[in-house]
Amino acid sequence: MPKNTKVTQREHSNEPVTESVADLLSLEHPMDYKSSQMSMGLSPGSTAPVKALLPSPDPDAEDGRPAWNNKLEYILAQVGFSVGLGNVWRFPYLCQKNGGGAYLVPYFILLLLIGIPLFFLELAVGQRIRRGSIGVWNYVYPQLGGIGVSSLMVCGFVGLYYNVIIGWSIFYFFQSFQYPLPWAECPITRNGSQAIVEPECEKSSATTYFWYRQTLNITSSIDDTGGLNWRMTLSLLVAWIMVCLAVIKGIQSSGKLEKMLEPQVWREAATQVFFALGLGFGGVIAFSSYNKRDNNCHFDAALVSVINFVTSILATLVVFAVLGFKANIMNEKCVVENAEKILGYLNTDVLSKELIPPHINFSHLSSQDYAEMYSVIKMVKEDSFERLGLDPCVLEDELNKAVQGTGLAFIAFTEAMTHFPASPFWSVMFFFMLINLGLGSMIGTMTGITTPILDTFKIRKEILCVACCVIAFLLGLLFVQRSGNYFVTMFDDYSAGLPLTVVVILENISVAWIYGTKRPYAFYYYMWRYVSPAVLVVLIFATVVEMAVSPAGYNAWVEAEGSERFHSYPPWALGMAYSLIIVAMLPLPIVFIVRHFNLISDGSNKLSVSYRKGMMKDISNLEEQDEQRFILSKNPSEAPSPMPAHRAYLGPGGTQEMTNTNYGTSTKTGYQNIGSPESEL
Repeated sequence: MPKNTKVTQREHSNEPVTESVADLLSLEHPMDYKSSQMSMGLSPGSTAPVKALLPSPDPDAEDGRPAWNNKLEYILAQVGFSVGLGNVWRFPYLCQKNGGGAYLVPYFILLLLIGIPLFFLELAVGQRIRRGSIGVWNYVYPQLGGIGVSSLMVCGFVGLYYNVIIGWSIFYFFQSFQYPLPWAECPITRNGSQAIVEPECEKSSATTYFWYRQTLNITSSIDDTGGLNWRMTLSLLVAWIMVCLAVIKGIQSSGKLEKMLEPQVWREAATQVFFALGLGFGGVIAFSSYNKRDNNCHFDAALVSVINFVTSILATLVVFAVLGFKANIMNEKCVVENAEKILGYLNTDVLSKELIPPHINFSHLSSQDYAEMYSVIKMVKEDSFERLGLDPCVLEDELNKAVQGTGLAFIAFTEAMTHFPASPFWSVMFFFMLINLGLGSMIGTMTGITTPILDTFKIRKEILCVACCVIAFLLGLLFVQRSGNYFVTMFDDYSAGLPLTVVVILENISVAWIYGTKRPYAFYYYMWRYVSPAVLVVLIFATVVEMAVSPAGYNAWVEAEGSERFHSYPPWALGMAYSLIIVAMLPLPIVFIVRHFNLISDGSNKLSVSYRKGMMKDISNLEEQDEQRFILSKNPSEAPSPMPAHRAYLGPGGTQEMTNTNYGTSTKTGYQNIGSPESEL
């Protein structure tokens, strides 16, 4: 090899050599010669062939790891994981709450600053290293190997309650095959010869009553468990069976502009970007680890991010249209009910007929006519107006009743669909969509759990998937008690937000500042090293402040009032909520401490199961080379060790002695440049 080549210059340079993000994006293997030679146990002055100096993973077709059948299948899996229930009910709610279209400006800016760069980062490391979340971060920086464990634990927490929501959707899906829909009217109870509307339903609404009483049969507080709800338990079982079968099948299944200046808007936009792409869960890494190394993951990152954004916009338009339709119906209902009150007051002389404008016709009363009549009565009867109990019936007030999460899907949407023609058809289609959206995200979440375990341990995938789903179903019984909805709220608020933000910023730092970057793209270089970490630090700070300022509690359903009331968590529930955060982040300091003090192996030289077939071939080739060297009277110590070449961890200072025991010899090696004759290269 010519002496002025890049390989030779790097081999004889005294500068520290490490792999970089650019290596992850290139088709060449990273040139970490010192680490590679040290991993083989070569002593100073020894020689090795070029092949032994490289990390030497086998070609994709030979490493034994499953692969996507085609690019479309992979893109659909990533889109299915990122586009979930949050696109349907979380994003529209945030738009409505934070100024409508103005909210899209901070969202899009933060999508460019943290969303796409970090999504690209996870795709790159997963595709290049071809391992799950635990194996990837053990490889990048062993002392931060707890990143993968924390990701797995957060996946577990989220999967437990997320599948409960799919179970609810399954229940509503089967309830939709009847006409009229069971939540269209309040139930009637008989008291002798009298027919009485259920009081709880009369105080709320038919859809609200069906959700809280017929579906959840909810208790009035988190302290009262109420026992298991057998219908929700059965729905949860069906949901876990569907997820288990899909995962076993494998990867093939799978307003106002001033609002923009408020810090709360930017914090919520950053959080939504963060969760919309599934960053930190490990699912993105797991899916990309089944790609070929020459796949254009930069294009994938941009494409999936754009699809997710466009899907959120389209979902918002549909949600706003449905909510607008519902608001118009409810406003008309309000006008009719209050007009009947006014007629009653006119007939009993509580109100004078002179207060009614002459052009108003009660038979065809419009919203504008009622608003005019309402304002006149309020002005004239100022002192006694409150006793009349009249509502203003303003359409904007109905639109501004922001509903999110389960309330949007199971109360607002179901109420709107009762007014649609052929309402059962639309209800079936809506909940079928929710089930599919939820399953796509659940498959990605479960893949984020099973892939790192399969990479680490030799276990049959079918057995692991069934075991995980059975355990998850048993743990999920917590959420199908009569008080289970309160625990769903708790897990949603505490189990993922802060832990995932910490996980992602550590991913960013470990790649950009520890693993190293060589500016593959100027935009990503500055995003990874400076902008994204800064934004994430601000997000963590804002999240902690929000948790400290906002009271910790939940909205409890009060049966006697037919409405929700905010309750603070009791001490045991508050401890449980904070323990979710602590348990999810606990692997980070534990793994760092035990590996920093060498209490356990750093795991950096452990190969995934998918590598073993290829590595056996490498060992066979090295043994043949050793035999040839022996025939040519070379000393056995000059031959490479049959240990796989691997990027060793370069500790602070760049020096660390290791003992080589290959071929019965014991020598000391260090992180240093080892010269080799040019003829051997």
